Amino acid sequence: MATIGESLEAALQATATRPIPVSPQARMRFLVRAERGSTRRAAQRLGCSRRQVERYLAGQAKRPTPRLAAALEREVRKSWQPRVRARAIRQAAQRGAIVETRARFGFTAAPGSTDDPRMRRITELLPPDITARLLAQHAAGADEAELRDLLGAGLGHAYFQDRGRRAAGLEVTVTDIDHLDVDLS
Repeated sequence: MATIGESLEAALQATATRPIPVSPQARMRFLVRAERGSTRRAAQRLGCSRRQVERYLAGQAKRPTPRLAAALEREVRKSWQPRVRARAIRQAAQRGAIVETRARFGFTAAPGSTDDPRMRRITELLPPDITARLLAQHAAGADEAELRDLLGAGLGHAYFQDRGRRAAGLEVTVTDIDHLDVDLS
């Protein structure tokens, strides 16, 4: 099951124009630089000791544990090329984002309609305002339920309401996301 936050993060990371550093020492150096030289904040992000960060910077430690290696890669990817990432967010807020998903959609509608939730595969261009709000909430650390509500509103407007041309007043809920792919380009 894909989460919306992970899919948004993967889409943002896909906008990078250069690969991340390869060696653990170079990754650690970048992460400390991203934290404005604070080894303490870098250690907090990685979940390790400050001394461990200092050992990697000095070249005394060379092979991180699998847990530290995964955390180091994850945190470096989050901070990698911040200006490229910001430009991608600005462009997506102007153009919208393409969302491909397979999820269970339910909705409230007029009596007599079929509002039973069912699995659907939808590929749709989200409106720019919804895309901007979705990326802003992701950056602010919103939980999955908030992102799911916003995604449901955006897909409801774009797909079920045909961008406001039909089904006025329809409220769409998204549950059980099997697959979610976001394209910001």
